[in-house]
Amino acid sequence: MQVRCRWWCVVVMMGMLASRAVEARERWTVEEARAWQQRTGWLVGCNYIPRSAINQLEMWQAESFDPRTIEQELGWAQELGFNSVRVFLHDQLWQQDAEGFCQRLDQFLEIAARHKIGVMFVLFDGVWDPHPKLGTQPAPRPHLHNSGWVQSPGAEILADEKRLEALEPYVVGVIGRYRDDPRVQVWDLFNEADNPNTNSYGKVELANKEQAALGLLRKAFEWARGANPAAPLTTGLWWHDWSSDERMSEIDRCMTSESDVISFHTYDSLPQVKERVASLQRFDRPLLCTEFMARGNNSYFDPILAYFKEQGIGAYCWGFVAGKSQTIYPWDSWNRQYTAEPELWFHDIFRGDGSAYRPDEVQYIRRLTGVRGQ
Repeated sequence: MQVRCRWWCVVVMMGMLASRAVEARERWTVEEARAWQQRTGWLVGCNYIPRSAINQLEMWQAESFDPRTIEQELGWAQELGFNSVRVFLHDQLWQQDAEGFCQRLDQFLEIAARHKIGVMFVLFDGVWDPHPKLGTQPAPRPHLHNSGWVQSPGAEILADEKRLEALEPYVVGVIGRYRDDPRVQVWDLFNEADNPNTNSYGKVELANKEQAALGLLRKAFEWARGANPAAPLTTGLWWHDWSSDERMSEIDRCMTSESDVISFHTYDSLPQVKERVASLQRFDRPLLCTEFMARGNNSYFDPILAYFKEQGIGAYCWGFVAGKSQTIYPWDSWNRQYTAEPELWFHDIFRGDGSAYRPDEVQYIRRLTGVRGQ
């Protein structure tokens, strides 16, 4: 494996040099972004991790990669009319075995394509455990929302500006491999980059996380453009005030000024969703809501998904099949003890056997996506 990894890294580095010989593409114009939206149509789907994985590492490592479960679950997604999934990667997987990792990405893309589903890959993530470790992942802590999800990169790398440069081969290598692959619909560079994780890992987070994350985000956009992807680049706004440029944080201004298409998260009820959307329409670019639907926050498919469709806004709910991520439990499970399945699921649509948590929700989604009842 070590020989194979060294060979693959040589190939990647050659690709990086070749990409640098060609001028990196600019941020898309509004017209280019609108043309992409016209070609792609309304994207609707979920943030996806198989029920057999607790986090990104368990999803993708060779020993725990589970194509059988992925095949089954993406079949359920197709039956809902979903045409896209947002999927998280991890930089340590590239460091561990770049070739093997990409072969599993190939396999995932093949499975998704069989079910007529495109993919949005997420390269970095600022949420939950800041100290990821390769190898066997911990078992879920009972009744705890996302008890094993990990950040990418870990805090040790994010805190060290010199070590950030070592992430360039990962970004350029992955994007470069799929730069013209039509199965990749969007590249999401950094999920909630500046999230302080106050209610979970706040005590062990970086004190200067927002500035450190901003530094990596700027580099990630530069590296990604150097790989010349055909699909748009984005990274999602998720908190702060977006109502004017003056009120936006520095990292949010970076997100909106660098993204080809604008993405955002909202776990609010419809009136607040409409306010968020109104604050972003001034950028005159396609909008993607890459996270929504938290029942305990009064964020439901009905009526929010219909609003997104009406507005032509791409929509990705959080969660799909209840499993090791345990996102049927709410965020407050980090501060409040739960001892049994909550009556009101926070996220997710299906149980592990494929039965719907709420059959009426499934029928509602199918009506909006144009899928006849199963």
